[in-house]
Amino acid sequence: MKKLAVPLFATLAAASIAASVYLVFYVAPLQYAVNEAGKLNGSSLFFNQKIFYFHVAHAFWLFAAVGVSGIASLVFLRTRDPRWDDVASASTDVAVAFGAVVLVTGSVWAKAAWDVWWNWEPRLTMSLLLWLVLVGYVLVRRFAGPSADRIAAGMSIFGMVGVPFIYKMVGEDSHPASGGDGVVATLGPGMRGAFWLSVVGFLCWYLALVISRVQSTRAEREVHELRERALDLGVLS
Repeated sequence: MKKLAVPLFATLAAASIAASVYLVFYVAPLQYAVNEAGKLNGSSLFFNQKIFYFHVAHAFWLFAAVGVSGIASLVFLRTRDPRWDDVASASTDVAVAFGAVVLVTGSVWAKAAWDVWWNWEPRLTMSLLLWLVLVGYVLVRRFAGPSADRIAAGMSIFGMVGVPFIYKMVGEDSHPASGGDGVVATLGPGMRGAFWLSVVGFLCWYLALVISRVQSTRAEREVHELRERALDLGVLS
């Protein structure tokens, strides 16, 4: 069953994302608004609004990935079980990629909606800080030596603590065309199916990547342990 997990989730991800792309570009309506005179106003995004379906879906699983990493790091620090460290490391690796997508698509969206690529407001600044913490985690794991796992675990927990603050800031400063009052649960019928299918697709993609990364990390550890035993027995020199 473990061997089938990665291809299963990868297949589900491919099918869900392909279906969501079709719904997003061929079924979901364009976003536009009219004023009292019946003319289009400046908040109309038209085709640019389509990025919402991928930007927000990635943001969902970015936050979830950071949470998984933080919780796994807490358990690792308490038990020193390397299996939890494997999960934390794998989830953070995926979170770095998802975070990069969130930042890039968010900048594209901001340019379309507000004619500015970046604004150093608290929400964006905190999002960038979270991503830099995740990148720092990856660098620490590569170059910090024997204590890398414990230092990285502390960074992961720090990143997890920041997620609720970013989520709250997003709720207070909603993106355009993300549903009434910025709540995705209030999306219109033509948008809701495409959005949630995209969310499911990227969830399956996240699971496929994390499971694959954990399996490869544990395989590398087993090879390293076998090599150490062979050296001790004099089989290798």
